[in-house]
Amino acid sequence: MAKASERGAAAVEFALVAPILVLLVFGIIEFSRAYNAQVSLSNAAREGVRVMAISNDQTAAKTAAKNAAVSLNPRLQDTNFTFSPASCTSGAQMSVTINYTLSTLTGFAGPFAMQGVGVMVCSG
Repeated sequence: MAKASERGAAAVEFALVAPILVLLVFGIIEFSRAYNAQVSLSNAAREGVRVMAISNDQTAAKTAAKNAAVSLNPRLQDTNFTFSPASCTSGAQMSVTINYTLSTLTGFAGPFAMQGVGVMVCSG
């Protein structure tokens, strides 16, 4: 049986360690969300530039990229996309850049500016 002076020691230790553990868990959650968003952006940009290099259609490329990034909330808008150059000519290099701002769940940090870039040679 614990001594009377040691009875509250576990509660005090837990009160000191609990905030650190909670911050660690929230940090892991935020990092995981940011990593998932970055992977989604990279995949969306890759899919968008693939469609653009094949069809030379910006609308179809934006649609393909939006469909590839369904996990992003809020969804991608047309203003998030930059095409360089504006149209694909055979043998030229096409680049699609998607800019996105990720808001945080906790509000401790962020919002985070993210970017996905896809580059491919146009097939014409």
